[in-house]
Amino acid sequence: MRFTQGLHRAAQQHPNETATICAGRKRTFLELRQRVSRLAGALRQQGMREGDRIAMLALNSDHYLEYYLAVPWAGAVVNPINFRWSLPEIIYSLNDSESVALFVDEHFSQHIEALLDACPYLRFLVFCGEGPCPEYAKDLESLIDAADPIGDVDTDVAGDELLGVFYTGGTTGTPKGVMLSHRNVCASGLALLAEGLFQEGAVGLHAAPMFHLADMMVSTGLLLRGGTHVMIPAFKPELVLHAIAATKVTDTLLVPAMLQALVDHPSLKDHELGSLRNLLYGASPASESLLDRAMQALPSAAFYQGYGMTEVAAVASVLPPSQHLPAARAQGRLRSAGRGACHVQLRVVDAEDKELPRGQIGEVIVRGPNVMLGYLNKPEATQAALRGGWMHTGDMGTMDEEGYITIVDRLKDMIISGGENIYCVEVENAIAKHPAVASCAVIGIPSQEWGELVHAVVVLKPGQSLSQDTLYAHCKSLIAGYKCPRSLELIEALPISGAGKVLKTELRKPHWEGQAKAVN
Repeated sequence: MRFTQGLHRAAQQHPNETATICAGRKRTFLELRQRVSRLAGALRQQGMREGDRIAMLALNSDHYLEYYLAVPWAGAVVNPINFRWSLPEIIYSLNDSESVALFVDEHFSQHIEALLDACPYLRFLVFCGEGPCPEYAKDLESLIDAADPIGDVDTDVAGDELLGVFYTGGTTGTPKGVMLSHRNVCASGLALLAEGLFQEGAVGLHAAPMFHLADMMVSTGLLLRGGTHVMIPAFKPELVLHAIAATKVTDTLLVPAMLQALVDHPSLKDHELGSLRNLLYGASPASESLLDRAMQALPSAAFYQGYGMTEVAAVASVLPPSQHLPAARAQGRLRSAGRGACHVQLRVVDAEDKELPRGQIGEVIVRGPNVMLGYLNKPEATQAALRGGWMHTGDMGTMDEEGYITIVDRLKDMIISGGENIYCVEVENAIAKHPAVASCAVIGIPSQEWGELVHAVVVLKPGQSLSQDTLYAHCKSLIAGYKCPRSLELIEALPISGAGKVLKTELRKPHWEGQAKAVN
């Protein structure tokens, strides 16, 4: 199975139905297939070879879906870039992946010259935004108009070849390129269909960033179903509300921070939202109080929680709508991350990878057709993560007698804030570069709005001072803004174990005492 298969099927079965709605444009599946085949031809005409990496740095649009389809159609590999990254992080991913081309829109075209200077593999750029085409780039519409269509590279292969390199945070301070095959991504998409998402006639809204694997599952599920894709550039509550009402959206994915902003928006009741059938949430914790407000505000929607990670094509387990109801809540099911999706096996194991009895805390591991091929250029990290043929998630949890898993903590030193993975080492590396800092540690502290916030604990050099605003500005020059510390604590010395490691458990205690820490 290949990622493009859903487009072939939809164009065959209902060619004149709407495939995409974006920025006043509406295109049918037949038009989408024609554009994709021509764009793939244009990439070949520009010298792209099979296996080349093609990156994209842009906000959500119908062009993003065209990119996701045309690149593998031509036999190349997608590399969607997190647009919240700093310029050095973007450059790292382009160079690490050896991307030869970049799709860019008007929101990021100011980086073109810097990227060309710093990225020796880049051979050409495609401008897929609004307004005049920048110098050094080729206009998307001109490329499509001038190109001859080509056939999909091979619709009969099993799907084990590389579809994309999807970068996620790394504990060494640099992102890791997760290599996912066509089979990996399609397996998770089919699992969501099996759970009841993206039913016949589905209209899906891309409100979360399309570079993110979570929203990639929206793309995959809708393609497999042959549903309509609605795109808004980025999440804004008023844009989501308008899109649902105007296009009769049936399915969408929101991280809890988005969900909270939506249900608390003052104009919520001014919009007709009754078309919404399914709402998938995940990527960070969602409190029961938020879910109560959301289910009351969106009574037509069935709520699903998804638990996973980029390395398992975003889907490991699902908590279905039935487990959001009062009877299931009484059993504590709403605090769980659900049960293994139909395409995976889940286990909770000890440090020797032996399965633990039900109820005991251990590491959650996953096996299935959705598990990544490995980390790009990181064989040792790949071997460690996939030892024994199982993906080791780094999440600590329990499993009950009916297979429901509850995540209680993380082995990996990671913070999840607003659905984004933030690795403490990366933030600590940035903080340590400030001249006033002697030593530091970064932890996640609870936040009703974001799930967790980045909190810096700093020991200053003698005679130095440091404010929260100064530290934030310093870090923002080195890493993405969402990774920067939102609060600062100055102490005399960090607590150290006998082995010389910082005791982050001691630093977390005052913030998490009385809190039920969970990761969804």
